Amino acid sequence: MPDRHLQFFEQVAALKREGQSFALAMVVARRSPVSSHLGDHAVIFADGRMQGFVGGACSREIVRKQGLEALTLGSPRLVQIRPEGIPAGFAANANHVVAPMSCASEGAVDIYIEPYPRPFTLLLVGFSPVAEMLAHLALGLEYEVAWVVTDEESRDIERAVARTVRLDDLPAYLANLPAADLPRLAALVASQGHYDEEALEALLPVRPRYVGLLASRKRGDSVKEALRDRGIAEADLATIRNPVGLDLGATSPGEVAVSILAEIIQAKAAAAPLDLVEQQQAAAEHGSIHIDPVCGMEVEVAGAHHRSEFEGRVYLFCCPHCKAGFDREPARYLTPARAT
Repeated sequence: MPDRHLQFFEQVAALKREGQSFALAMVVARRSPVSSHLGDHAVIFADGRMQGFVGGACSREIVRKQGLEALTLGSPRLVQIRPEGIPAGFAANANHVVAPMSCASEGAVDIYIEPYPRPFTLLLVGFSPVAEMLAHLALGLEYEVAWVVTDEESRDIERAVARTVRLDDLPAYLANLPAADLPRLAALVASQGHYDEEALEALLPVRPRYVGLLASRKRGDSVKEALRDRGIAEADLATIRNPVGLDLGATSPGEVAVSILAEIIQAKAAAAPLDLVEQQQAAAEHGSIHIDPVCGMEVEVAGAHHRSEFEGRVYLFCCPHCKAGFDREPARYLTPARAT
């Protein structure tokens, strides 16, 4: 294996150890003429930065976009970039996408993208048998586990199982989490009534992916009423799961922990596509992306280098080839929805 490949995979291993979110892209097939070669690779970071080489400007932007989507959904995908565009009848899915080559090239390239998102984090609040069993189960799924307890309770927690967060430090802990990590955060409040309200008051405003309250329905209603008195919005109160866990007929602490973990997995899986839709809608609403009227690719406004003005409107393009095609025959591509 060439040294450049070894160095690359050493970098990937280091990023994994550091707990960073990134996607790995690699050229697995090609048809000339294209500038990439088999085995060419790149890393796409969660903030959109890209290191490495998998093709020229057109392929690079396609791979960047697909890498970020794969990272958001948490599933690998094969991206086939074709000059002839998307075949008739082809239905894209999370694992297989065909994208049109927007540059003036007859070449084609297949790129495999493997996402490496940050580990899912389980935040346990309160020391209880169910919380203890849940911590061990979560570790088996390679979740990061943080345990919010009082100073007195922290003495009884196995340090190998979870990092501890002092109850008084919970607001600061949540404030220091990157916004991108919040959709990968699940929280279970299980303080047995000792500080449920205090913990939920800190948790609800940051909107973790999952918030469960281990308490009876009657106790849950009482907690919600107390939170209303503290000014917590109804929309935030509605996100609390109580009773908590899937209805599996659980009775022992271990079985209850399994039912809660199953509910967390269900919520995590169901919400992943929504994350992507929400991001795309937010970007469109804030005017940070526009659609190339020639090839249909998303173009980030901040980094758009290719622009044309026609009849008082500005149009953005992913590459000079699309811009040239539009400039020659704008009426062919012009639709009001694609203008800035």
